[in-house]
Amino acid sequence: MRPAPIAIFAYNRPEHLARAIRALKANDLARASELHIFSDGPKQPSAVRAVEEVREVASRVTGFAKLHVYEQAHNMGLATSVISGVTDLCQAYGRVIVLEDDLVVAPGFLTFMNQALERYERDSRVMQVSGYMFPVTKMREAGSTFFCRIPTSWGWATWQRAWTCLEQDSGKLLPRFTDHAVRHAFNVDGAYPYFDHLTLQAEGKMDVWGVRWYASMFLSEGLTLYPSRSLVQNIGMDGSGVHCGSSRAFDVVLSQEAGWQFPDRIEESVPAYDTIRTFLLGLRQPPPEGTWLEWASRFGAALNKVRQAVTLAAR
Repeated sequence: MRPAPIAIFAYNRPEHLARAIRALKANDLARASELHIFSDGPKQPSAVRAVEEVREVASRVTGFAKLHVYEQAHNMGLATSVISGVTDLCQAYGRVIVLEDDLVVAPGFLTFMNQALERYERDSRVMQVSGYMFPVTKMREAGSTFFCRIPTSWGWATWQRAWTCLEQDSGKLLPRFTDHAVRHAFNVDGAYPYFDHLTLQAEGKMDVWGVRWYASMFLSEGLTLYPSRSLVQNIGMDGSGVHCGSSRAFDVVLSQEAGWQFPDRIEESVPAYDTIRTFLLGLRQPPPEGTWLEWASRFGAALNKVRQAVTLAAR
């Protein structure tokens, strides 16, 4: 098995990128994998130095089969960067593992991703593999791994045959959600306003790639494979990101597992879906104790991150 290429999308956080790469290098398959680092250009003059530091970190990376660094002269933004980078790598290699500069992975991350990519390469309904799993309990009831309709962007992978289903024009997607029942299902049975975000994207008021990917997957009846315990931790919800404030709502304990059982039946796990839906609903509810101001701050940060990551494009 030849490991899939790894893409890391970075902007202006050199320390986060260095931590992400250190964790990735601890994976057994790192030395056999090609690493592609996409460094976006600065949005404004004040970001120039941080972007230069990111590129210094990227240029010194060792421990992989090959290193490719792509430096953009101008700022593309995360959505355009991800779509362009994933498209290019899928066309060149047929598959890709995707990370961002604030994601720390478990030692078994690359093994899990590559095994899953190999296992479901020809199963058209499986459109994504997720390394991140929400911080919920009792997921073992769904098995070592399971399928769910909801994708994530915190350490994920896909194939060329699936990525070609991406419809980048939200205006073409919206007419397919006119039916109330379809919209309700797309919104995780009312747990999260994905359709509103798709509308905002179509109106040019929200520049994210993830909601378009989710909508494209949903309309294709695509599924995402998850591990029951997370192999990815997001360290960027510390106020340093472009799209989010501080939140610990998505913190996980990284899995130390080295082996997984993959489902033979390609179908969504109802218990897993219900558990994830409950988690998303919980983000919208104030705690039984505490002030509304404290809750609003926590929820606002979490909502921004979900909007970018669970839809799913965050940084």
